[in-house]
Amino acid sequence: MEKFTRVTGVAVPLMRANIDTDVIVPAKRLVGHQRDELGGFAFEAHRYRPDRTDNPDFVLNQARYRGAKILVTGENFGCGSSRESAVWALAGFGFHCVIAPSFGDIFFNNAFQNGMLLVCMAKDEVERLAADVEGSVTPVMTVNLVSRAITAPSGAETPFEIDAERRQALLEGRDEIGMTLARDAEIRAFQACDRAVRPWIYRTAPQDTESA
Repeated sequence: MEKFTRVTGVAVPLMRANIDTDVIVPAKRLVGHQRDELGGFAFEAHRYRPDRTDNPDFVLNQARYRGAKILVTGENFGCGSSRESAVWALAGFGFHCVIAPSFGDIFFNNAFQNGMLLVCMAKDEVERLAADVEGSVTPVMTVNLVSRAITAPSGAETPFEIDAERRQALLEGRDEIGMTLARDAEIRAFQACDRAVRPWIYRTAPQDTESA
């Protein structure tokens, strides 16, 4: 997993609540397609007309938001099924960060395990950021995980909170397994001490006993 310290790029406002994982990537696209192909199907039902031409009314197809790296969206984003492929589709499309008032629980965990930063902020703060993006000539935003701050296109800076362990994992580019392995020395020290105190816990075969 790549280290995440900050992202600067085009931000796109998609202020809809309850966008579920099937909207992010349709279930029918999960068969016969590789992980790195799913970005082409992100928000497919809204991005394309029936003839597969771009839908000009959908915000992600507007010229000013092309190549967006940051998504500003509504509450309960990523609700619905537990498919990890929703995160893969967003990443394949080019998103590195999603900002919303709340997220689906499983989607939230999946995102961090795949190196994507999710920022949870109060609804009015998210709406302010979205309005800033919409009103700017150049909708470029910076999300800095080191300083835990978002710089809007207008230059206004907004701090955000994030769980310390998730932040450390992203900064170091580690998933949960990687975070555990980083404490290998501590784990081995504990096991050595515990083995001395409770040797029977570590027995893997029955001990020989003398017959009476």
